[in-house]
Amino acid sequence: MIASAEPVVHSAPSLLGSQLQCLHAKLLRPAPRASHLLHTKTRKISHRAVIRDTCVASSNRDASDLWKPEQSVVLPHIQAAAAPAVVSPGSGYEDHKPRTPPPDLPSLLLDSRITYLGMPLVPAVTELIIAELLYLQYKDRTKPIYLYINSTGTSRADGETVGFETEGTAIFDTMQYVTNEVHTVGVGVAIGQSCMLLSAGTKGKRFMLPHATAMLQQPRVPPTGQRQAIEIQIKWREVLAQKQAMLKILSQTTGHSPEKLDKDMQRPLYMQPRDAMEYGVIDGIVRNETSIIDTVMSPEQWDKEAGLVAKPAPAQ
Repeated sequence: MIASAEPVVHSAPSLLGSQLQCLHAKLLRPAPRASHLLHTKTRKISHRAVIRDTCVASSNRDASDLWKPEQSVVLPHIQAAAAPAVVSPGSGYEDHKPRTPPPDLPSLLLDSRITYLGMPLVPAVTELIIAELLYLQYKDRTKPIYLYINSTGTSRADGETVGFETEGTAIFDTMQYVTNEVHTVGVGVAIGQSCMLLSAGTKGKRFMLPHATAMLQQPRVPPTGQRQAIEIQIKWREVLAQKQAMLKILSQTTGHSPEKLDKDMQRPLYMQPRDAMEYGVIDGIVRNETSIIDTVMSPEQWDKEAGLVAKPAPAQ
């Protein structure tokens, strides 16, 4: 016969008594001393320091395990490929000359060494013409400069004075100053100081179009207004000196004496191209077969001027 085990059942008073005994034991337990707490905190800090030192040592060991090249190893020096050399004729401006045509028509004309005088001689026009002449000389001192003239001089078409006579002499002096040949071409009209500039080109290189007109006249006196007699006399002397200077220049360019020129200029002297050629103002009339500009160079001549030498073809 097997006896069954019965579970032990504690009564409520016994459980309550055991809980009270545990609480009483905790209350009677002595409180930890300060030295014990300090020892515990110090032990935790020491434990953290040990962990940090271990990590540092591990990282140093890992770095020491990496492969490092020897100090005696010398790496080869690799030089970048150089840009191909570009042969440029001349120096200075030519080194930085744009490889594309200029954007506007006046710049295209200037790039072709053409200066166009198409307005009365006022200070702004004179400044531009002189600047272009000096620039073209700086660009190349050997090539000629082409000056096309269609101007009424220091006056307008109706005869009103708009500029000083010194505007024409300033351009003339610059034409004589530059070392380049100046080829002049009369298109339209060349009156007064403009006619003097037409005749001031290089001998043998002065032309007019078939229907162009040239005219010589005396210097004009601008309106004086209300001035004293002495001021009018001073102005008259200045205009007379400018007239003498103009006669001297025309005498050099046309070959006539100042007296003849003074007599012919008492009244406006109009000249057609043939008359101007006989008077010594120009040297020829431009026609279809007339060549007034440089001949176009062949590709071989361009290469020779640029300094390029053609290599002979390899033998087959």
